[in-house]
Amino acid sequence: MFVRTATPDDALEVRRILDAAMLEPGNIENRIDAGDVLVAGDRRGGTSTNESGGAGSERILGTIVLEPRESGAGAHIGAIGVRRRHRGRGIGRALIERALELEGRLTARFDDDVRPFYERLGFSIEPIDEHRNRGVTVTADRT
Repeated sequence: MFVRTATPDDALEVRRILDAAMLEPGNIENRIDAGDVLVAGDRRGGTSTNESGGAGSERILGTIVLEPRESGAGAHIGAIGVRRRHRGRGIGRALIERALELEGRLTARFDDDVRPFYERLGFSIEPIDEHRNRGVTVTADRT
């Protein structure tokens, strides 16, 4: 599996993943240009060469859109999505872990149905209302 910063060539796949999850993170192209979108996936073997010079091709299976804090204190998770049939394979975890490495602190707002995902990743969670929550996590060296 790989996790990398998205490029403009990834915009369509990022949009497809987020649309399938019914998430609307705003202008994806601008977020990609700002370096605030990560993608994760796998590489299929083969003899062709992809644009980054490696053998085979990449399949983008998940994405995360970050909203940097103006104070420089980490980022907010604007959206995170993984293709439905690839969920439960650690792709969302890999995206969160990479974003946390880059930002040092992450916040999120999410519905009750995905609360277990954030709990497993060590987010401190508090309810916003009866269906929504907010969470925060920081890297171990910044606690």
